[in-house]
Amino acid sequence: MDLVYRFIIYLHVLSVVASIGPFFILLPMIKKLKAASGEELNPYLDTFRFTVRLSKHAGHVLVGSGVLLVLMGPWTWGTPWILMTLFIMFCSLFFLARAFSPTLKRFNDPGEEREPLTAKLKRTIWTYLILLLAMLWFMVVKPSLW
Repeated sequence: MDLVYRFIIYLHVLSVVASIGPFFILLPMIKKLKAASGEELNPYLDTFRFTVRLSKHAGHVLVGSGVLLVLMGPWTWGTPWILMTLFIMFCSLFFLARAFSPTLKRFNDPGEEREPLTAKLKRTIWTYLILLLAMLWFMVVKPSLW
């Protein structure tokens, strides 16, 4: 049981890295996305789409392994840091579902200006990173809130 629990912890941490890490790579790409034209635009947009997709799938592993860790570990669903993590996770799910795809689709519209779209993407990336890093903080620090 101890070996399985440790493996699930490793899988959980690995899925955190896969869901947060790629977004840091997107930040320097914002400038290139702003300046890209024609055929140069699609590889950047594909990278953004891939990152969002990777984050979603890593999030599935993250949630599954997190559920197993709570069921197998010493904590209950009423533990304050678990409740806060779940609250932020649900907020981030709604945010992720509406944040990236509609903005990325607008890049292909001929009448759209890139400046506001790239600014929105940058804001979206930072907001999502803050949500994910807040969840990470609760999982690592495990604060006693009440």
